[in-house]
Amino acid sequence: MSDEKKNWTGNIQLGAKTDLNVVLNQLCKAFNNCPFFKHSGMIMRVVDGHIEGYVEMKPDLIGNLAFQVLHGGVAATLLDSIGGIVAMEHLYRRSTPETLPETIKQVTRLATVDMRVDYLAPGRGKYFIARAEVLRLGRKGCTMRMTMVNDEDKPIAAGIASYAY
Repeated sequence: MSDEKKNWTGNIQLGAKTDLNVVLNQLCKAFNNCPFFKHSGMIMRVVDGHIEGYVEMKPDLIGNLAFQVLHGGVAATLLDSIGGIVAMEHLYRRSTPETLPETIKQVTRLATVDMRVDYLAPGRGKYFIARAEVLRLGRKGCTMRMTMVNDEDKPIAAGIASYAY
C-alpha cells in the first residue's frame, strides 16, 4: 500500500490549537472520498461543530422491494462509519501539539472491533442522519453509541461499537 493511501487523513496541523473545524472537514473529506461512500451517496459533514453522517434514500439502497425500505446493511454501515469518524474527532479534540504524532497514528489505525445494531423501525424516509457520542475514550480503544433517524427525526437504528487504535 502506498504511503499516500496509508496517510489518508492528510497532513493535519494543530499548531497552537488550529481551528478544529479544519480538522473535522478534512476527516469528512477523507471519508467522502471512499469509493463505497461515493457509490452509496453517503456523506460525512460538519454541523454545528460536530460530524454527522447523511444519506438520501434512493432506489439502489432499498433492501425490501415490497416495503421500499432502506437496506439494513446501509444503516449498519452508516452507524459504523459515524462511530469511527466521531471517535477520530474526539482523539483530535484531546490532542495537543506534543501528542499530535501519536494521535495521527491512532486515527490511521482505528478499526472496528465489535458492533451491535438494533433496528428500531423500518427504514422509511427521504433521507437519514446518523450521529455518535463517546461512551469511553481510552488509550488503546473507545466505545461509541450511534443513532440514525429519518427526515422526520424518527429513530430508525441505534448501535454501540468498540474501536481499537
